[in-house]
Amino acid sequence: MAKSRKPITVEDLWRMQRVGTPSLSPDGAQAVVAVGRYAMEDNKGHSSLWLLSTLGGAARELTQCGDKDSQPHFSPRGDRIGFIARREQQGRKDDEAQFYVIAPDGGEAQRVGEVATGVEAYKWCPDGRRIVFVSWVWPGIKGDKAQAKALKAHKERKETAYATDEALYRHWDHFVPMDRVPHLHLMDVATGRVRDLFEGTPYELTRTEPDSACFDISPDGRKVVFAYDPAPEKRSDGRYALAEVDLRSGRVQPIVHDPDWDFGAPRYSPDGTRIAFIASHQGRKHTMPTQLAVWERGQGHEVVSAEWDHEVHAPLVWEDDGQALLFATEQKARRHLWRFDLPDRRAELVVQGGWVHGFDKAAGTVVTLMDAADHPGRVHVHLPGRAPRRIETFNDRLMATLDIGRHEETWIEGAQGDPVQVWLFYPPGFDPKKKYPLLQVIHGGPHTAVGDNWHYRWNNPTFAAQGYVVAVVNYHGSSSFGQAFKDSITHRWGELELQDVEAATDALLKKRWIDRRRVFATGGSYGGYMVAWMNGHVQPGRYAAYVCHAGCYDWTAMFADDAWAWHARELGAWYWEDMARVHAQSPHAFAGHMSTPTLVVHGALDYRVPDQQGLAYYNTLKARGVPARLLWFPDENHWILKPRNSRLWYREFFDWLRRHDPAHR
Repeated sequence: MAKSRKPITVEDLWRMQRVGTPSLSPDGAQAVVAVGRYAMEDNKGHSSLWLLSTLGGAARELTQCGDKDSQPHFSPRGDRIGFIARREQQGRKDDEAQFYVIAPDGGEAQRVGEVATGVEAYKWCPDGRRIVFVSWVWPGIKGDKAQAKALKAHKERKETAYATDEALYRHWDHFVPMDRVPHLHLMDVATGRVRDLFEGTPYELTRTEPDSACFDISPDGRKVVFAYDPAPEKRSDGRYALAEVDLRSGRVQPIVHDPDWDFGAPRYSPDGTRIAFIASHQGRKHTMPTQLAVWERGQGHEVVSAEWDHEVHAPLVWEDDGQALLFATEQKARRHLWRFDLPDRRAELVVQGGWVHGFDKAAGTVVTLMDAADHPGRVHVHLPGRAPRRIETFNDRLMATLDIGRHEETWIEGAQGDPVQVWLFYPPGFDPKKKYPLLQVIHGGPHTAVGDNWHYRWNNPTFAAQGYVVAVVNYHGSSSFGQAFKDSITHRWGELELQDVEAATDALLKKRWIDRRRVFATGGSYGGYMVAWMNGHVQPGRYAAYVCHAGCYDWTAMFADDAWAWHARELGAWYWEDMARVHAQSPHAFAGHMSTPTLVVHGALDYRVPDQQGLAYYNTLKARGVPARLLWFPDENHWILKPRNSRLWYREFFDWLRRHDPAHR
């Protein structure tokens, strides 16, 4: 007799292996992925590299000795796999992440060179003898030895202060390395010799998570194209241009620059005559979509997807004939793989999500990493004329023991009479003849969408497994429903979104299987903002309790965040120019109406929504005599990332809802 499945728990979430984006061998016969594993007992995780066959056969673990092996990529000849890691080798332990290589048939990984300032991201040159990589350096210091000396002095200093005159100095959960900037470097893989490609120039990459999408290497290996901010002062709302650096001469030549546009993610065509990139007309509005553009040598550039009301996401991958590009794009809370035909200016669906998180193509073979609302990430191979085929089974044994419950996509009439998408997640064994509590889970962003995708930190099946019918509303402002829908909330945050959430609640309260006494709402980031907003705008008693995670509370005090440069665009004014307008969109201005019990959650390392926001909200509720509880993490950021802290988060979350559930009184 088959064993019965059990509802999913937070412990199950942390038992799941987390698969990274696959990278194909040049012949398309193999793919390499990084796979992360976590241990609740150790309260940490590690990752190793696995080799997958696209032709059939079992997965094979390639590395075991590292801690966080990441960014694996085959060399152009397929004889080596490069990756980034911190390891101990030959008696030396890496202080910073370094570049390693390993043969696909196994053996010992070898460190290549030793970069004092570390290797952030990289790409192989077409000759397979060199890589181009990112490293944070002191721009006024020349040479590897001098950089190493400066780093040593910085680490040995007794002072702990961070001093800067920069406008962009921290991002999400970390400070930008003090006095350092991200430069591109060229490394000879045989000798480990390194050359800073930006040394002596004013150029640098983005200071916010510079990765391999920021640059590309020409097919002949002579040039590198990269995105840079031409503004003298770097800010989070900077508009990027494109430039090329000649690897032999070091000469840098700007190629695409328009002060009204933001350009990024450049990719050379197979013949090197064109560069595809993403472009957004930020001079018109900050919510303008990222579109596909192509620059041709001697001809200039053109936005080629202007008539297609979809956002184009990096990375871009050229087809071998240079007539089309592959990329992932959202559509109605799903993320598909698309092919855009350049001559016809036509987009064609190639792989349907779920949610395509990553992909690669080589020798006519496509591999994808895709999850869905009912399963974590899986790797498939897609061959012409054949059905997609799984090439790994990392989580199958665990998933076979779990009852995920069912989910469905529904639509309601929301604000302005517009159709609004709502995803429903049902508890395992749902019986429409019974009554269930309703939990509104409000997504962040606001310009994101939640739907047919898996989420470890806010896992809707795990919420539903506790007996709730979970509703996720893709409210006005959400991405993947067209530009007009996305931009509709600009300068009036909270208004249309609340109407959509309330319309969904009204629709669900009409269902015979919803207990109208047991209605709750929760959200994180912008969803947390919405929960605080609801507490000041929704009739008391409609929701039995709220959970506000990392929520914006006071838009004036939010000027301490890392994205302050966007505030005037989003709210319609700087707070000193029009305080009334800012306050009209700020939950704290409506504190006098707040009465619903609220669990407030925040991390001290959250720089996107500083923890003072959560503390101010909690203190206000306590001052007003509103039942409230604070869950504050000194070692977490915008998200709760440590296994034991995550388990505590879920425990506090459900305990709070039960405490204020009329059925448990």
